[in-house]
Amino acid sequence: MAFQRRIFSGIQPTGNLHLGNYLGAVRNWVALQNEFECIFCMVDMHAITASLLDPDDLRRSTRELAAAMIASGIDPRKNILFNQSQNPDHATLAWIFNCIARMGWMNRMTQFKEKAGKDRENVSLGLFAYPALMAADILVYKATHVPVGEDQKQHLELARDIAQKFNFDYQKEFFPLTEPLIYGPATRVMSLRDGAKKMSKSDPSDQSRINLTDTADMIADKIKRAKTDPNPLPDTVEGLEGRPEAENLMGIYAALGGMTIEQAVADCAGKGFAEFKKLLTEVAVTVLGPITAEMRRLTDDTTYVDGILRDGGERARALSAPIIAEVYDTVGFLRP
Repeated sequence: MAFQRRIFSGIQPTGNLHLGNYLGAVRNWVALQNEFECIFCMVDMHAITASLLDPDDLRRSTRELAAAMIASGIDPRKNILFNQSQNPDHATLAWIFNCIARMGWMNRMTQFKEKAGKDRENVSLGLFAYPALMAADILVYKATHVPVGEDQKQHLELARDIAQKFNFDYQKEFFPLTEPLIYGPATRVMSLRDGAKKMSKSDPSDQSRINLTDTADMIADKIKRAKTDPNPLPDTVEGLEGRPEAENLMGIYAALGGMTIEQAVADCAGKGFAEFKKLLTEVAVTVLGPITAEMRRLTDDTTYVDGILRDGGERARALSAPIIAEVYDTVGFLRP
């Protein structure tokens, strides 16, 4: 059975959207919208799995994330842009998938183990079961592709397992086996304070990341303070090996400047970090400045952003409604 090519992409609205989110995900989504039918979702239901958030903070973060995505170039008229809780079909299908998925599958999810740590008995059931909700996010629209990073591949594999078991149990090719989509060179952005750690919104040090809300002065200060080593930049890519901070900053410079890492190395060969950081600051402010300005303008216009999300929610429900109706028929539920 041929399924229509459709992308689903989700990101949690937990505040502090940063350079890693932009280079690793959002920028690629902007390019993908010209090639696929795209659904972009702020997964606010996932945002409360680890801990309950202040309601005002969650609403603010959701609007801020939507503003950042629009400011980065995602067109809400061409694509569906909404927050997850606008469409209850996600939760409906997630429950069915909770009954399809096996405990052994869920117990193997490495992200749950990492987030739960040694206190597994006290974490929420939602944190344990959220890969089933993630599968529902994708399959409620019969999405055929999902752009994923390394840390999400296991969850996509679970979504495929759930789809395959549903299809087998009910003897029909209903859900697609969603494929991972790797688009262009992967940009893995690391912490400015530790080149061995991924840039993260949960890092207690704000100096470890460049937020999309940062001013030009804040960006310059963070790059100036970024951890480096005492050696000049190498003249070959191989010379970056064993120098995680140099490799990270060079990768950021290449990604923001639209260069390959080889071109970036050739451009900066032999420079000291003081000189290089000035170049990096210039390109970062040039690329991020307009996004930040537009993001702030949109964030202040809550009526506009809320309207975009409501419209996206209506379009999302229109897309998922016939799929859920057929799921009801397949499972044996009476339609409402």
